Amino acid sequence: MSSKQDASDGIPVAEAPAKRPPLNKYALACAILASMNSILLGYDISVMSGAQLFMKQDLKITDTQIEILAGIINIYSLVGSLAAGRTSDWIGRRYTMVLAAAIFFAGALIMGLAPSYAVLMAGRFVAGVGVGYALMIAPVYTAEVAPTSARGLLTSFPEVFINSGVLLGYVSNYAFHGLPVHLSWRVMFLVGAVPPVFLALGVLAMPESPRWLVMQGRIADARRVLAKTSDTPGEADERLADIKSAIGIPEGNDDDVVVVVARKNTHGEGVWRDLLLRPTPPVRRILIACLGLQFFQQACGIDSVVLYSPRVFEKAGLQSANNSLGATMAVGASKTLFILVATFFLDRVGRRPLLLTSAGGMVVSLVTLASALHAIDHLPSGKPVTPLAGVSIAAVLTFVASFSIGMGPIAWVYSSEIFPLRLRAQGCALGTAMNRVMSGAITMSFISLYKAITLAGSFYLYAGVAAAGWVFMFFFLPETRGRSLENTEELFGGGGGAGQESSREDERDARAPKKSTELTASQQPQRHGFSVRLVWFVPGGLAVSGTKERPLGMLESGDCLILVEISAIPFLLAHLGG
Repeated sequence: MSSKQDASDGIPVAEAPAKRPPLNKYALACAILASMNSILLGYDISVMSGAQLFMKQDLKITDTQIEILAGIINIYSLVGSLAAGRTSDWIGRRYTMVLAAAIFFAGALIMGLAPSYAVLMAGRFVAGVGVGYALMIAPVYTAEVAPTSARGLLTSFPEVFINSGVLLGYVSNYAFHGLPVHLSWRVMFLVGAVPPVFLALGVLAMPESPRWLVMQGRIADARRVLAKTSDTPGEADERLADIKSAIGIPEGNDDDVVVVVARKNTHGEGVWRDLLLRPTPPVRRILIACLGLQFFQQACGIDSVVLYSPRVFEKAGLQSANNSLGATMAVGASKTLFILVATFFLDRVGRRPLLLTSAGGMVVSLVTLASALHAIDHLPSGKPVTPLAGVSIAAVLTFVASFSIGMGPIAWVYSSEIFPLRLRAQGCALGTAMNRVMSGAITMSFISLYKAITLAGSFYLYAGVAAAGWVFMFFFLPETRGRSLENTEELFGGGGGAGQESSREDERDARAPKKSTELTASQQPQRHGFSVRLVWFVPGGLAVSGTKERPLGMLESGDCLILVEISAIPFLLAHLGG
């Protein structure tokens, strides 16, 4: 979007947005194939919601054992998520996805054939490692392949397919719940062993990540991939130049194969040192943004609803397994439908508005659910619960829908965008580890929690966490829409990448034609400062008028803005100069 100067008052007036380029079909196909692992992840998680009802009878296990079995897969996934970063840098993004599919296959077989609780736990360990690999590698690969214009859409695909897998898991629960008890839960797990075989074969037909190819010095191969996945030849050339600059390859070196000199701390211990022990201020802010977003994505209790929704619906008044599993299928359908809505808006309205809307909707729906369950607990004996049951079901569906339009997909999109290239794999691995730790903590404690403070108390607690998440996202997450991957570090105060001796921005400026320094409307979602002069609430969102001096490294020292925005979407801007 561009802007023009109004002669009467000097305030930039937004023009019509530039026409979006058509979606790159080759990049779309790559994103779909890369995200297919996520179907297996969603299936493995959700199939437990119904399978636990039958394995409890068959294996004669307790609620505590069920709680551990359901949640432990997230703790086990730490092995996969932390290993995936190093593995993907070593053997490539593509073969790491094949490895993840093989691990899922083995885990599904072990769980489906398990004769005892101990063997079932071993199968959950294997599947958990696959979960960790899939969660980390799919968003990273997709972000590195996707053109800038469609990166939000394509990078959200892993979460789309997770939700599709969740829905398939619920369908499997419903389809096989009529089988004998000793067979029903085993068939549910064994069905999950079929897709990985076809997935591994499909992934082998994909190209390797162009950024990984450049890291190996394979410039010609990277150029061919970028030519197919970019919107224009000029964009392909610019993306290649940015990647080469980030790796440290001189811009004038156009050889097909180059020797990449391993700089200090570009792999292994040095990367972890730069992330955790001696991060630069921009990297520290990026790490806080990534870990905080992944923390709140799970701490709001979404996986408790996914795993234990039959119990929640039973508490709300749906007593038969048929009814509760049917309502659970509606949860999966709601999650899948609304994440498709998110993919449509990600590259149109940006990440921040969707995140803030998502967190706000989650707070409202969780408070509504908790209040309905509290009222059911205090109903006089014999009074029908049907109206409150309807409110509870509607609140659960609204909660998962709110999660799916923002927090669900954007946590992975955002985390894969903001890290510098040489820190991206390990940085995303840390984010995945945080996500899985919180998911494990939530799911392994939910039954004990609601027995201690009631279901209503549990959801009031989750509502408070979601409200804290809204505050965190408002103050710590700048907008990344429209930024190249090599350029997003600037939003956190970075100049040219951690450990770089030269500035990529200077090189980009030298290549690009000179542009007007006037602020354009398309840049505004990226400028969010916190020096607020006046704040008030209006219907539809939070309106802010204030001044900004160098917010998140975006402004030059002394620059000053006056801005009015609604729900983080700027609609009036005056640039006052230095």
